[in-house]
Amino acid sequence: MKRILFVCHGNVCRSTMAQFVMEELVRRAGREGEFAIDSAATSREELGNPPHYGTVGKLRREGIPVGHHRARQLRRDEYDAWDHIVYMDAENARGVARILGGDPDGKVSRLLDWAGRSCDVADPWYTGDFDATYRDVLAGCEAMLAAL
Repeated sequence: MKRILFVCHGNVCRSTMAQFVMEELVRRAGREGEFAIDSAATSREELGNPPHYGTVGKLRREGIPVGHHRARQLRRDEYDAWDHIVYMDAENARGVARILGGDPDGKVSRLLDWAGRSCDVADPWYTGDFDATYRDVLAGCEAMLAAL
């Protein structure tokens, strides 16, 4: 079983979008039994909140089921539980490093690096552009699934 944790700042926009997109890609590929997928935040700002309405709306328009999720923060003791800890942008990378205290097994990566793009996933919290975020997330998740 491959265990993937997606991480962003608040765990209400990008990481939850990536979680639900990857779950759907895995389901469509008939590989549900091969993966465990979740998401978390680097901050405590949104703890307990559901996914952002913009994320929910975009995923529904794309035909991607939105599961039950409440924002939670990544914990240092989770490191060994995940094969891949996938962040969205440079700020998240710093937050993940702060929380985990290191990455001795090389589990931490940026989502769009999987797609061969050395850039961050667009943050709809600031831009309001959930379409751009979805395009980035989909590209990263498709490439990641193909690689795994």
